[in-house]
Amino acid sequence: MMQLLEQSPYDFVINHSNKDLDALQPFVHRTFNGQDFAQFIKSLHHIYKKHQGLEAVFAKHAQPDSVQNSIHHFKKHFFETEHLPRTQKHISDPLKNSAAKRINMFLRWMIRQDNKGVDFGIWKSLSPSQLSCPLDVHSGNVARKLGLLNRKQNDAKALAELDSELRILDAKDPVKYDFALFGLGVFEKF
Repeated sequence: MMQLLEQSPYDFVINHSNKDLDALQPFVHRTFNGQDFAQFIKSLHHIYKKHQGLEAVFAKHAQPDSVQNSIHHFKKHFFETEHLPRTQKHISDPLKNSAAKRINMFLRWMIRQDNKGVDFGIWKSLSPSQLSCPLDVHSGNVARKLGLLNRKQNDAKALAELDSELRILDAKDPVKYDFALFGLGVFEKF
């Protein structure tokens, strides 16, 4: 992807031409193809030109203790441009009961700052207290074994349940437990 974006993704998003988008067509990664890739570039361009960028979209719709509503609105803005219906499957929506793991992970990187260089913390208009733990099979299974989660599915309802429990442990930085939950499941087979 970085090669196709000429090692400068932001510049490519802002300044691409239709010919540049045509060069993306051969790209394939799992179910994400060149048409999806080109649509992502167009949609990100739209967000930067019409909505002042990603941070502004997420900040505008954030609630005091959650960014899940922000993710829903991000998806709406992302698909304001003409698009193929197939591309919508690549953006999760918590208001349609998705745990939105990848977007929650991205938001963690952008909002939360750590001293290990994993979480960049470059967005200042949102707080780590608003974040949700990226919920997947590993973190979900460990959370269940620790009594932090009762719901069997890894969906938006389970995410809300886990959020409540993690906020009891640390209301200012509930996702600091993400790596421990994930790591116990993946590396320690807990």
